[in-house]
Amino acid sequence: MGVSMVQLFLIGALGPRLVEAGVPRAVLGLTTTAGFGIAAALSFTAGRWVDRLGARRCLVALLVIAAAALALISVSGGSWMLLLAVALGGLPQALANPATNKVILAVVEPTRRGAVTGWKQSGVQLGALAAGLPLATVAVWAGWRGAVAVSAAIALLIAVWATRALPPDPARADSRRPAAPPGRGVAVLAFFSFLLGCAIAAVNTYLSLYGAQRLGLSPVVAGWLVAVLGVTGVAGRVGWARRAGRIPRADALLAPLAAGACAAALLLFASGNVSLLVWAGAAVVGAFAVAANAVSMVAVIRWADPRTAGRDSALVSSGFFAGFAAGPPLFGIVVDATGYGPAWLLVAGEFAAAAVVAAPAWFGSRAHA
Repeated sequence: MGVSMVQLFLIGALGPRLVEAGVPRAVLGLTTTAGFGIAAALSFTAGRWVDRLGARRCLVALLVIAAAALALISVSGGSWMLLLAVALGGLPQALANPATNKVILAVVEPTRRGAVTGWKQSGVQLGALAAGLPLATVAVWAGWRGAVAVSAAIALLIAVWATRALPPDPARADSRRPAAPPGRGVAVLAFFSFLLGCAIAAVNTYLSLYGAQRLGLSPVVAGWLVAVLGVTGVAGRVGWARRAGRIPRADALLAPLAAGACAAALLLFASGNVSLLVWAGAAVVGAFAVAANAVSMVAVIRWADPRTAGRDSALVSSGFFAGFAAGPPLFGIVVDATGYGPAWLLVAGEFAAAAVVAAPAWFGSRAHA
């Protein structure tokens, strides 16, 4: 999970060096849209590839393609090549959830799937940590191209490990046998994930900038806001996913988590007057909003037929990726037009809408309690 998105984290962490090297700021902003846009578009077919080819084959392919994308970034000679390399990295993003979810279904006992899914989803935050600390340090000594090349080599080493460590893929299913269509629950999760992704991506993209521009924090301290969000995000994903794995309906947790995230966005709004609230807002976004994505994956694993788990996981992921592509530009438009206050209210509205979408599952679980 961490390798599948590390190219975007690296570009963010190495952004100042890339700008110094002549990459326009506008191009850096387009990298997020390119990566997540391609991931969203390819998710519809990536899930079927995983179901037909097997999780191990697709995970190894994911790692090799990610290494190729990173290698292209390290030798990119212009903006277009950089964007094409990041777009290539969208394919590993599209494969990541379908392939890893199928591995969990194949090798993890049902009672442990919730906790394992939480740790699996936390790989995204660990990828951000790797980009922000050790690889950024490598860039001091070897330059940004050297740091990206090192990450490409690491991805290849993990691919070699995966070929030996993961169980063999089962015989391919008969592709002529029609699969059952996705259930209504998958569509609801995809729409929930779209709204969630819009809001989370806006927070991820603009929180540090808000701290520096609006609250007067130094760039280093403003960066700590994202670190706080990341730490609570890991804890939230592991804790809430474990909880989701132990209750009859994992999706019953989504509405309360989205409601908590809405409260966090309101704290960010209020921090314009009481600046200390920004720290509480960042922590609660991580603990609730970021965790909700892991819980949605637990729900998919609980519902899915093993034959179509890749497809169903990909459909839910496509909603999340589409939200990540759409959320930051929309937030930026609102900030430019009206300021940060209304933009944080927009984020609160997106979280609130996600809570409404997930509310029937919560009420249904209460009715059967």
